Amino acid sequence: MDTYTHGHAEPVLRSHRWRTAGNSAAYLLPHLRAGQDLLDVGCGPGTITVDLARSVAPGRVLGVDVSADPLGEARDLAASRGVAVTFAVGDVYALDLPDDSVDVVHAHQVLQHLTDPVAALREMARVCRPGGLLAVRDVDYAATTWFPADPGLDRWLALYSEVARANRAEPDAGRRLVSWAHAAGLRDLTATASSWCYASPAEREWWGRSWAGRATASAFAEQAVAYRLAPRDELEEIAAAWLRWAAADDGWLAFLHGELLVRV
Repeated sequence: MDTYTHGHAEPVLRSHRWRTAGNSAAYLLPHLRAGQDLLDVGCGPGTITVDLARSVAPGRVLGVDVSADPLGEARDLAASRGVAVTFAVGDVYALDLPDDSVDVVHAHQVLQHLTDPVAALREMARVCRPGGLLAVRDVDYAATTWFPADPGLDRWLALYSEVARANRAEPDAGRRLVSWAHAAGLRDLTATASSWCYASPAEREWWGRSWAGRATASAFAEQAVAYRLAPRDELEEIAAAWLRWAAADDGWLAFLHGELLVRV
């Protein structure tokens, strides 16, 4: 069984709700066409899924997530925006779809949390029609950079990697997408990269408070303590470091993401 390092606590979902097709799947958008059937794996609260559905309407769109927790919110979002999307609990290793049944399979920030990303890629390719497109995007935590320097944030990055690897996951997934695709037997691919950058006062406030909350009240925090990787007082220090960064007038932070388009 895979363990989702972040979980679905409110500070996590708050950041997931910010994601759109524009800021998280821009590399895929030029390839979408009206009438395509699309599967979104790891859909969470559905903000990206609903955007993608608009690009392929009237095509059939299905969003699946390993947890039912965010799916009610995803359904409400689709209904409020008048977009036809079906949401369901699903297993990326055993998708409840026949072979060659969709034109596009999309997965955002999913492979990094899996114990077997190669098997997941094979399964996503299985349900994709010949000539269809598989699109994956994952962060590379080791490439994360920020200013000003803070030992509390240094400890956060090291601890996040420790927790993820204790879950047999890969926090530096972005750089490994090509190798995983090759191991899955996928060769017709295009690799790119893009970033998220937080620098304005509003962005720093939002992102800093999100991670301050995650550091003390999320699955990540619970796992760090349960695995004896960090005591509660150290998590409080990490949360304080995030708030210091958010308050810094010259604060800046960037995440690098690997992206892969695979023609099946």
